[in-house]
Amino acid sequence: MFRVLKDINHNLNRSLENDPAAHSKLEVLLLYPHIKALAFHRVSHFLYRHHLFFLARFNSNIARFWTGIEIHPGATIGRGLLIDHGIGVVIGETAIIGDDCHIYHGVTLGGTGKEHAKRHPTLGNHVMIGAGAKCLGNITIGDHAKVGANAVVITDVPAETTFIGLAAKDKRQKHRCTPEGFIE
Repeated sequence: MFRVLKDINHNLNRSLENDPAAHSKLEVLLLYPHIKALAFHRVSHFLYRHHLFFLARFNSNIARFWTGIEIHPGATIGRGLLIDHGIGVVIGETAIIGDDCHIYHGVTLGGTGKEHAKRHPTLGNHVMIGAGAKCLGNITIGDHAKVGANAVVITDVPAETTFIGLAAKDKRQKHRCTPEGFIE
């Protein structure tokens, strides 16, 4: 119980340090959805680890309804996760998130298949994922790495680097532009 209170206090302090709109611990505790989502997740994760899967999912669905943040009960989350704005964040079952990470709204830490093994990203410590970014598959994003807004990441990101842009490519054929500017 003492560890849970220390973790909540750490999360409150991280929010105050990293969000200029936050004015007090009480404000963050009562009004910031990620604090509620993480508290629900701690309970859901405990239930999940004890094979109470239905109760774990039921609890996480309440959190999703209340906060707009979807965290699968199987996800492993370190201390100090800051989910800024929160709406539309999805964290998959086998995702692992290190300490003091910062995730913005619309981020997906998702899988790319139906395999039952590790299929979601692993984030190191002090990782920042920009708004709308999609990190997909069993990839690792190293310590102190950054992923830009709306990036699609399907390969490992080395520590202390920044990844930006889209990864999608048409594998069937190459297109070319006509002199009029049309794509053939």
